[in-house]
Amino acid sequence: MALRTVCASALRTGADLGVNNARTIATTAFLCIRRAPLGKMPNEDVDVENLESVEKYRSYTRYLRQAKEADNKPAWWKTFRSYVEAADPEHGAERVDIGLSYYRPSRTKEVKERKQVVKQNKKNVELERAARLCTLKIPLERVQEAWEKSSGPFQIKRVADHYGVFRDLFPMSCFLPQVPLRVGYGQDKSRQVYYGNRLTPTEAASVPQISFDAEEGSMWTLLLTCPDEHLLDNEAEYIHWLVGNIPGGAVQAGEELCHYLPPFPAKGTGFHRYIYVLFKQEGHIDFQEDVRPLPCHSLVDRTFKTVDFYRKHQDNMTPAGLAFFQSQWDESVTNTFHDTLDMREPVFEFIRPPVYHPPQVKYPHGQPLRYLDRYRDG
Repeated sequence: MALRTVCASALRTGADLGVNNARTIATTAFLCIRRAPLGKMPNEDVDVENLESVEKYRSYTRYLRQAKEADNKPAWWKTFRSYVEAADPEHGAERVDIGLSYYRPSRTKEVKERKQVVKQNKKNVELERAARLCTLKIPLERVQEAWEKSSGPFQIKRVADHYGVFRDLFPMSCFLPQVPLRVGYGQDKSRQVYYGNRLTPTEAASVPQISFDAEEGSMWTLLLTCPDEHLLDNEAEYIHWLVGNIPGGAVQAGEELCHYLPPFPAKGTGFHRYIYVLFKQEGHIDFQEDVRPLPCHSLVDRTFKTVDFYRKHQDNMTPAGLAFFQSQWDESVTNTFHDTLDMREPVFEFIRPPVYHPPQVKYPHGQPLRYLDRYRDG
């Protein structure tokens, strides 16, 4: 009895497997029938049965000639470079370095000094104990100072390239910001300017505190400009602050050629870049032609171009430091336009075009029931 039950179960399982396999084969065949065609295959247009149709490929010379003709035909991957060069003639051109000369320290000397520091640290018992107990604290000021002396200028230059600072201020030129420029707003310098961080116009309303490393007897020029703010000319800028002939690092002792004006990004124009550029002078410079009236509340007088200013004094100054931030409209911009600049505030808004409807068909076929609602007089 048990043997008969086992045999019946086996026969029933085999029948079920056969049915399942048949279903699988039928489903696969059906899917193969419904599969989309792969498209034109290579040499599909060649009729092998008609040898006269492949006469042009009968010899290698003819085949080579046909291949060269096909190679000379224009294709998008061959003409992409020409399209880019036509749109931007300066694409791929080498830029001129207008900054201070960079002297790379000796690699052997760096390795020797590093080994000496490691050797001294290994002899320090307290340092070893703090590192073992995970209580070692490294001052961030020392980390910042080491970064500014090593890879900091190269990373700042890369970030400035990303934000288009050199492209808009110094076309076809660039420089390595070797002098760290520290800009802080507020009495306690709580709102620092780094390299693309965001500050509101309210936070940047007052004159900032500037500090940088300067040798005794050196002369500097500090510039604050915005290449995104001009209301009439896309290629021009608005100058916000200009101080020349700064002795050492004392910005307050320099000549204020144009007094400070807080940022005023117009409403609806997004974020604007406000760029600080520090120039190192060869000596005292006569900035009589660059002095703005005091107070300067006219946007016409504040129209400015950094590249023209640099070309005028390029024999006596060199860009050395860089810092910039981004700012967007807030309520203080309205007060700046009304109270300081004495003008109406420009507001940019997107005007949505009306919805396009094709001409009405007298006898619509296959249209929804609400088709006539599009053309009904409201």
